[in-house]
Amino acid sequence: MNDYSAIWVYLAASPLFGLTLTLTCYLLALQIYRKGRGNPLLTPVATSIVMIIAVLSVMDIPYDSYFSGAQFIHFLLGPATVALAIPLFYQLSKLKKIWLPMTVAVICGITVSGFSAYFIARALGASTETILSMIPKSVTAPVAMGISEQINGLPTLTAVFVVITGVLGAIMGVWLFKLFKINDDNIKGVAMGVTAHGLGTATSLQINQQMGAFAGLAMALSASVSAFVLPFVLSLINP
Repeated sequence: MNDYSAIWVYLAASPLFGLTLTLTCYLLALQIYRKGRGNPLLTPVATSIVMIIAVLSVMDIPYDSYFSGAQFIHFLLGPATVALAIPLFYQLSKLKKIWLPMTVAVICGITVSGFSAYFIARALGASTETILSMIPKSVTAPVAMGISEQINGLPTLTAVFVVITGVLGAIMGVWLFKLFKINDDNIKGVAMGVTAHGLGTATSLQINQQMGAFAGLAMALSASVSAFVLPFVLSLINP
């Protein structure tokens, strides 16, 4: 018992704590997801986020202390995103056939997302800064925060909305596909990538590589197009 206590004290006081906690929570979440037979409510990313928040809250550990170790995983997000090109390469023949409808779907998805966020938040009485911060909610976090700053939103608040959108999209997307009997993995992947960015892509990859490949492409296209489309959408709403 003393040996375990010594290990815990060492980890809690070093950058390894954040890394160890993240990996442990994700592996546990993955096991729970498999035991639950792929239930969308048990999506590993969402479950591990809840676990990490619970541990940090109970132990009163500052986020900065946690991130000093977790930043190693954060660094790997870049290479992991680039690696999404590998499964996409194997879907190149299919991509050539649907590139036009896919591009139109991405632009429409981004536009609808921006308009809906604006009008729903406004109808619920949100402040101007909150509304502007919500508009890029369906874009991957680094790009969304840049867009938010460009349109006078709050980048940190935008990051929160991005995470919430990703978690809800990853959970609800699978159910919606079943509800509307959508079986095409290309369509499902694009929908997940446009609406739920990185978390949606991670969930898609857990379902199958084809869906994950198109989700990754849609996520990348959304990030690129959003920087131009969302400010234009805002200009139409507030000329």
